[in-house]
Amino acid sequence: MRPTEATPAEAQAVIAEEFGFFSDWSERYQYLIDLGRKLPTFPEALKTEDNRVLGCQSMVWIVAEGNADELEFHAISDSTIVSGLIYLALRVYSGRSAAEILATPADYINAIGLAKHLSPTRTQGLAALLQFIRETAHRQAPAQG
Repeated sequence: MRPTEATPAEAQAVIAEEFGFFSDWSERYQYLIDLGRKLPTFPEALKTEDNRVLGCQSMVWIVAEGNADELEFHAISDSTIVSGLIYLALRVYSGRSAAEILATPADYINAIGLAKHLSPTRTQGLAALLQFIRETAHRQAPAQG
């Protein structure tokens, strides 16, 4: 997925603004479902155990391509709400450099109140997805020293 905002910080600010339009969590969950439907098609051939995010109750697959200058992530879930969570993560991190990814904490999670409104299994799954993104960026980042 390609970024729509210029920086990860801008993406997080826009996400917080968008979620601020909704008055309750039933509306926010519906918005998450709508966002999940916007994910690009994920090839069936890539839905393998090697590409599966472990720690998620739902089935989640993610692949990365690129290098330290630009990492692009492709992911999907069999759960509509989890697909929405994936969409948000990719909006912040996909198409960014390894350095940008590593320098950007997932502040949008608390900014929109996700931390308080996700089930423990979804929280664990989101953490595993974000860990995959950070580990991929870490492997691609130029060695410090």
